[in-house]
Amino acid sequence: MTIAIGCDHAGIELKNEVISLLNSLGVECIDYGTNGSESVDYPDFGEKVSEAVSSGEIDRGILICGTGIGMSIVANKFPRIRASLCNDLFTAKMSRLHNDANILVLGGRIVGKDLAKEIVRIWISTPFEGERHCIRLKKISQIEERLTKHGS
Repeated sequence: MTIAIGCDHAGIELKNEVISLLNSLGVECIDYGTNGSESVDYPDFGEKVSEAVSSGEIDRGILICGTGIGMSIVANKFPRIRASLCNDLFTAKMSRLHNDANILVLGGRIVGKDLAKEIVRIWISTPFEGERHCIRLKKISQIEERLTKHGS
């Protein structure tokens, strides 16, 4: 599995912690920035990661901004993206089991580093449950296709 990771200035410290964790778990990680503490615009980095996952170039992504809300909004604009903002272990697990989330979003000012690392561990190790959830994901894809077709 290859994971793309990106953040804004509010997520830099947490991003570095997550990269260290992924490296220790033997997960390939591609860092899309930012790499400094100067103020930057989260859509720039959310777009890079989301495009890489949406296109199939990268398996999954992790995005981090101050609250995670902005990155969630950006990521979910892309086709085939199911980004989930997770601030606890239960939502991380369920985002994979039921929603087959392919981008995890974290709030760098919301979640502490130890909790964030546990969220990431659960998120990368939890498989999609399939079955009845496939029907629901197909309906989401159909909505996406209709909206794309109509230029919305």
